[in-house]
Amino acid sequence: MPVKTKFEIEYPLRASAEMIYKRISNSAGLSEWFADNVTQQGSMFTFDWNGNKQRAKQIENERLRHVTYQWIDECDEEGSVFKFLLREDELTKSLSLIIEDFADEDEADETIELWDKQIGVLKRKLGI
Repeated sequence: MPVKTKFEIEYPLRASAEMIYKRISNSAGLSEWFADNVTQQGSMFTFDWNGNKQRAKQIENERLRHVTYQWIDECDEEGSVFKFLLREDELTKSLSLIIEDFADEDEADETIELWDKQIGVLKRKLGI
């Protein structure tokens, strides 16, 4: 089994923490940009991409700070989580969304490109 490599990507966003938080912490917000459809039952989320479904559990949620999900079918594997972090620069007060994720070494570039595309959708939905 290939070893997963952790990576972090930072996306500066000209939007409020509240606006971003709403789109990373619940099914309605995630359905706007992350997957075609997201359903939620308590802390369990089902993500649907064009008929391909994956389930994840929201394992951490600190309002306006970070949200962490763990893929259910990979929960015994290292690198089965992905995290959204909101970080405000103390000097400029600009907000960034930081993505922490894992990918097989030979798929890291492709995974980062996918995040770039999804964040592009998020920016369009936010009007920024």
